[in-house]
Amino acid sequence: MSDEPEILLAHHLKALKLPTFLREHQKLARQSATEGLDHVRYLARLVELELIDRERRMVDRRIKAAKFPAVKSLDSFDFAAIPQLNKMQVLELARCEWTLRACSRPVRHWQDPCRPGIGLAACQKGLSVGFTTAAALVSEMMEARDERRLLRSQKQMAGYKLLIIDELDFVPPSKTGAELLFELISQRYERGSTLITSNLPFDEWTETFGSERLTGALLDRLTHHVSILEMNGESYRLANSTARRRR
Repeated sequence: MSDEPEILLAHHLKALKLPTFLREHQKLARQSATEGLDHVRYLARLVELELIDRERRMVDRRIKAAKFPAVKSLDSFDFAAIPQLNKMQVLELARCEWTLRACSRPVRHWQDPCRPGIGLAACQKGLSVGFTTAAALVSEMMEARDERRLLRSQKQMAGYKLLIIDELDFVPPSKTGAELLFELISQRYERGSTLITSNLPFDEWTETFGSERLTGALLDRLTHHVSILEMNGESYRLANSTARRRR
């Protein structure tokens, strides 16, 4: 029997970008024949496998594009290590319904490991996510401005359904940097959701932005449609490490 039909089929499946079809069609055909399935049920199974695998690949691409410092789900988070943390509120955030309303979620924290978990949940729900520290974000925007590509950089950051800005209180003291950060958050206002982490209470954010007027305008945007998740207390990493040593 000529291999030509199989070669032609493989060529077409590659052209149509159906790698799961290509990988599984022969195996599934034998299985379907053994079970006595007709061609419609065979194709339905094959299409389902392609859809499942395609969704997995899309999630993997979103996770890679987000640039999380570590890929950890909330399943690995030890809520008992921080008893003052509102577990139900964290799990509610992980449902990501707030991202559909373009809300902000400032978080006061000690080395908060919830943020990648919430970001990962958003990726799994089909949302584009960006993760960055405030210092890296400001540095990137200032560099982009100097290289005359600021609009392109801002458009990329403004386009994320969820932008996670970590360690806001470590922004380098710079009037220009603070203004660029304010401009970005203003662009995202009611267009995309933003999760910000900081060790500082709101009344000390002026130390970061250097201007009461700028800080007030920023907080006005952030605290509209907002939830605040407080994690005051011992560092999660320290508490978790101590708990493991005691076991």
